[in-house]
Amino acid sequence: MSQIEYRNLGASGLIVSTIGLGCNNFGRTGTATETQEGTNAVIDAAIGAGVTLFDTADIYGAERGLSETLMGNALKGKRGDIVLATKFGMDMGGANGPDWNARGSRRYIRLAVEASLRRLQTDWIDLYQLHVPDPNTPIEETLDTLDDLIGEGKIRYIGHSNLAGWQIADAEYTARLHGHPRFISAQNEYSLLVRDAEQEVLPAVNAYGLGFLPFFPLYNGLLTGKFNREGGPADSRIMMIRKHLADNAPWDTIDRYQAFCEERGVSMLEATFAWLLAQPGLSSVIAGATKPEQIIQNADAATAWTPSAADIAEISSIFAPA
Repeated sequence: MSQIEYRNLGASGLIVSTIGLGCNNFGRTGTATETQEGTNAVIDAAIGAGVTLFDTADIYGAERGLSETLMGNALKGKRGDIVLATKFGMDMGGANGPDWNARGSRRYIRLAVEASLRRLQTDWIDLYQLHVPDPNTPIEETLDTLDDLIGEGKIRYIGHSNLAGWQIADAEYTARLHGHPRFISAQNEYSLLVRDAEQEVLPAVNAYGLGFLPFFPLYNGLLTGKFNREGGPADSRIMMIRKHLADNAPWDTIDRYQAFCEERGVSMLEATFAWLLAQPGLSSVIAGATKPEQIIQNADAATAWTPSAADIAEISSIFAPA
């Protein structure tokens, strides 16, 4: 097993493993991690592999909050070994009371953070993230509330997810103008097959020193090398609920990528992690897992290959956006 690497999350002093564990599968029906036992196994394997960044959200799980609940049970006695990240701001279906679609408001954030702390069975959240923009609440109110929570020790750092480039800039300007703590991280979809973030999000992230955390970095598993034109593992997320991703995939491009990997004696998984970790501003690749061996494979793959600048450029050109 290769030694996992660690990076600062953006310009902050928060250190995270370059491979993070996406916890959206915990409590998801039909997976090995829908149970407490399955969740425990994956979390233990991740900690054993040196993974420190565990990323969840209050909405994850077959029932809202179930991922956090399972994690709270699994992390007893291990809380100090990890960086725990969760999110707020998506529709909890009334679990936090009526919200009137203002889930970045002072009232709602106060309810959401207390509920997450209870489910996670912890006194603090290392990285508390706005899951989606709230068009009904000024970002200054959201930042002011998060500032208070940092002062109270309930959260330590703040991040956001799914913000557009202009919204990232607006949040940065507002934090500086009012003297609030700045967001230190951004989560947006980004992979070799979805590179929209390169247009505005990544330039904003790098301009303001945020740590970038791509979600769906393996495109739901399609970039692991386990899939071909005929399909893939029957118990995979793609084959179970998102088969259209495989059916509509650009297989000619993926075949070229497979040939590139074979020429260099590396797996597609290793090449994909290497390309991602070479991108400016990227702090950690958050990948989901439902089995212990998957998180171990991810951790090993992240340090297995050191590509040249020419290798990175060639991968980028294979998947060059139209």
